Amino acid sequence: MIKSNFKLVASLGIGLIVMGCNTSSLITAPPITYPSNSPKTAELTEQQAKHWGHLDLQKDTIPGMSIDRAYSELLKKRKGETVIVAVIDSGIDLAHEDIKEVLWTNSDEKPGDGIDNDGNGYVDDIHGYNFLGESYNEQMEVARILRLKIGDEAYQQAARAKLDEKLNEANAALPQIKQIEQVISMADQSMKKSLGKDSYTLADLEAFKPKNGQEEGTAGLLMQVMTLEESVPLAIEEMQEGIKYYTEQLKYNLNVDFNGRIPVGDDPYDISDRNYGNGNPQAIDPGESHGSHVAGIIAATRNNKKGVDGVAKNVQIMSVRAVPNGDEYDKDIALAIRYAADNGAKVINASFGKGFSPNSEWVYEALQYAASKDVLFVHAAGNDALDLDAPQNTNFPNDQSSPSSTELEDNYLTVGALTPFYGSGMIAVFSNYGKERVDIFAPGDEIYSTMPDDSYEFQGGTSMAAPAVAGVAAMIRSYFPKLTAAQVKQIIMSSGISPTLKVQVGGPEGEEKSFSEISKSGKIANLYNALILASQVANGTVSL
Repeated sequence: MIKSNFKLVASLGIGLIVMGCNTSSLITAPPITYPSNSPKTAELTEQQAKHWGHLDLQKDTIPGMSIDRAYSELLKKRKGETVIVAVIDSGIDLAHEDIKEVLWTNSDEKPGDGIDNDGNGYVDDIHGYNFLGESYNEQMEVARILRLKIGDEAYQQAARAKLDEKLNEANAALPQIKQIEQVISMADQSMKKSLGKDSYTLADLEAFKPKNGQEEGTAGLLMQVMTLEESVPLAIEEMQEGIKYYTEQLKYNLNVDFNGRIPVGDDPYDISDRNYGNGNPQAIDPGESHGSHVAGIIAATRNNKKGVDGVAKNVQIMSVRAVPNGDEYDKDIALAIRYAADNGAKVINASFGKGFSPNSEWVYEALQYAASKDVLFVHAAGNDALDLDAPQNTNFPNDQSSPSSTELEDNYLTVGALTPFYGSGMIAVFSNYGKERVDIFAPGDEIYSTMPDDSYEFQGGTSMAAPAVAGVAAMIRSYFPKLTAAQVKQIIMSSGISPTLKVQVGGPEGEEKSFSEISKSGKIANLYNALILASQVANGTVSL
C-alpha cells in the first residue's frame, strides 16, 4: 500500500578514481576527506529543495547521492547501454512531458489490435501492463482477510487487532483534522479581510496591529501555522489531504464490506487465473499519482529544461500497474515481477508494502524467478518508523521467508529514507530501519518529481528513496552491463557514504542510534562512488 505522511499534526572518507572514456582506464588519486560532521542548519534555497537528492555531501553539505557530480566529473565522455526499469506501482501518466520520452515500448506488439502479437501472454502491452484493470480503490489486506476468512483463527485474530488499531486511528484523526482545517481556514479568511489583501506573509502578521482579542488570537494562530508550513494555504492543503486520506481509509481501505476487485473479474487468490487486466497501465483516477512521481525520480528526461531531471539516463520505464489505493494483491505483485523479468527489465522498483501477505510464497517464487533472470529488485523499507528487525514488525514483500531465515536471493535491496539535513535529524521521521532488514538509505523526504497532467510536486516517503537507488542501479547496469544484479547490489551497499554520527529513528519520540546500526551497510547511497567501484569491479581490479 502507498502510505501518506502529514507533517503538520564525523569525518568521512572515500577513494577517488577518475575514469576516462575507456572502461579499462583507471586513474587513482588521494582520498577525499569530508571536513566535519557539522549539520547543515541553513534553509535550502528553492533550487536546492527541488534538487537536493542530486547534490553532494562534501560540496553542498547536503546528504544527496552526488548525481550532479557524477555526471560532470565521471560521465562526460562515456556512453551507456539502454536499461529497462520496471515500475511496479499505481498507473503512470504516460503522456507526461517529462516521462513520455523515456517509456519502454514493446516493439513486437501492435497497439490496439486486441491480439497478443509477441506471444508473451499479454494483449496490447505497449508500455507495460495493467493488472488492476478498471479498479483503483481497495481494502487493506487485514480487511480482506476478515471479509474472506483467510487463514486460521490466530491469523484472523492478528488481522482483527491490526484493523481495530487502524480504525481507531482513523476515527480519532478524521474529526480532529476536520476541526483544525476549519479553524485555520476561518482564521485565514478573517485575516485576509482584516489586511484587505488576498495573501499575506509572516512579516505581514508580525506587523499586524489587532483591534481586539479575537484578532490577536487569529494572528497568533496563523503565525504558529507558518512556523510549521511555508504558508497558510499550504497548511490548509495538507489538512485537506489528511481529510481525504482518512476518509478513503474508512470508506475503502478499512471497510470490511467493501470489495474493490469486482471490476477486474478474476479470482485474486487463484494464481492460475491469469486472463485478466489489460495492456494500458495509464493512471485512471484523478488521485492516482504515485507511479508518476516514482517514475520521474528514476528517469525524468534529463536536460530538457522541463520540471526535473531523473537520476538515470539511458533508461526506459516499463509501467506495471499493480498497486491500488489500498493493499496490493500478492497475485498481482507475483505476476508483475514475472512480467517485468520476462520482458527485459534489469531493475524493478517496488515502492509499496503491507503488513500481511497471505500468499507471500507466490511473491517469493517470483523474486527467485527474477533472480534467475538477473534482475535487481529495489524495495521501499516502509513508512511506519519501525525497526524491521523486530519479528512483530512485518513488511511484505521481503527477501526472508521467515524472521530467522537468511536472504532468499542476493538480488533484493531495501531502502530507507533521508531528509536533506545532515545531522541527527537526517533520517526521515517516518522511515523504517533495521540493521538486518534495511540495506541502505537514500534521499526520500520532500522530493520534487513528476505528477499527472504535466505537473510537479514535493512528496515524501521511502517510496521516493527506493527509486533514487533504482536510478543508481540503472546507471551502473548501463555503463557496466556485464555486472550481475548481485554485483550491482553489493556495489551500491559497499560504495555509499558512511556517516559517523548518531541519528534519531522511530519517529518524533524515538531514540538515537549510530547511523551504522540502522541498516546493513550503514551507508548513504552515492552514485559517484558506485560508478567508481563498478569500474574497478568490471575491470577486475577489485573483487567483491
